[in-house]
This record gives sequence, C-alpha cells and structure tokens, in this order.
Amino acid sequence: MNDIDSHHLRLLEAVLFASAEVIPEKALAERLPEGADLPALIDALRRHYEPRGVNLVQAGKGWAFRTSPDLARQLSMETKVTRKLSRAAVETLAVISYHQPVTRAEVEEIRGVGLSKGTMDVLFEEGWIKPKGRRRTPGRPVTWGTTDAFLDHFGLESLSDLPGIEELKAAGLLDARPALTAYQSRGALTNSTDAEDTRDEEDELEEGDDGTADLSDVVEDSGDEVIEELEPLDPDDEGVL
Repeated sequence: MNDIDSHHLRLLEAVLFASAEVIPEKALAERLPEGADLPALIDALRRHYEPRGVNLVQAGKGWAFRTSPDLARQLSMETKVTRKLSRAAVETLAVISYHQPVTRAEVEEIRGVGLSKGTMDVLFEEGWIKPKGRRRTPGRPVTWGTTDAFLDHFGLESLSDLPGIEELKAAGLLDARPALTAYQSRGALTNSTDAEDTRDEEDELEEGDDGTADLSDVVEDSGDEVIEELEPLDPDDEGVL
C-alpha cells in the first residue's frame, strides 16, 4: 500500500464498513475525492483484508465486506425462518437468472404454468429481481433480470458463476429426465463459463398476436446480427408488476 494515498484508502474503508449492503463502484467513486484511483484502492484494500476475518468481496458491479468463508460455519446461528420461498418463486427466480432479460410470458412458457402476481412481488420485494426495460414488440412487455443483491445473497461474483447443468446433476439437484435435454437446449442451464455469452447472444423472440413470446420459435438469422431492443421503463407506469 506504499503507493496508495492513505487518506483515500481509509475513506474507502470507512464507506464500505458503514454499509451492510453492496455498494456500486459508481457510488464509491462519488464518495472519493476527484482523481482518486478507485480500482487501485479496491485492489489494495481487498489484498489487505484477504487473510483477515472479513474479506472485501465483489458482487456484480459492487463491493462489500463479508465474513471470511472459512469462518462462516463457526459464526452461523439458527434462526426461525418467518417467510419461505414457495416452489413457484424458486423456479421463477431460476428461470429469470438463466434467461434474463426475460418477460413474464416467457417465464410462464418455460415453467408450463401460469404465474401469479404475488410470485413476482415476493422476488421484487426481496430485491433479487428488477425491471430491465420494455421489449420493442407488440404489447411492450416488461423484461426482468437479477440484481447485485441476488448475487450477494447467493455468494456469486457474476452471473458466469451460476452452476451449469453438469454441476447441478453432480450435486444431486437434477435427475436424468428427458425434459432436461429440451430445457437445456433453450439455454435454461448452461455451463457457468458460457452463461453470460449465451445470454448476450440470445436471439430475439417472435411475438404472437397477443403479445406473448413463443420461445420455441426463434428469429431465423439471415446473416445479420439480431439485437434485442429494449426501451427504458416509464417511472409513472403503474403496470410494472
């Protein structure tokens, strides 16, 4: 830390300690004096706390202090869970995390059942999903994606750390069912190293007359790159959920 401004480093440390939530890098930069080298400061602070009881960890585009993983078991406490996610909420969260940005209609098509309004509300209130914009297709459906709070809660640095289908099978979370092959072919479960590339290169979906997406019919690429167009949400629009 010899080449790092000690005042800037102490200020960054204080800001991170004062917050229990993940702080985006943009917010950290706004707290530091003009000209402060944020990447260098974060790296120095991360290395400084690496062997300690708390570590500086990344969650998406943000940073936070968290208990060192090797001490987590000794610090764990049993508490009564007052609100448990329903199976529908867990499945919906999984679909959104692997398919994002995804519309409500697409979630219903993948799960094969209708989605109650309350299911999305629970995930939104937990801060794990958020609107990503509106798709420029008939009906202008809202698309959804996960948040940095989702990554932080599940101990992930980025979406590329999501487990792939082979990892889930090895952990006993999936069995060898014929439906899994079809599910994987839609991009639901990809290898963690290719997860973000698959999402970035996802073909734009055709929309039916009723504005709902048909995942089984994707746009045929004629050689030109297909780009999904999203428009920002209207803050006064009350129909997000």
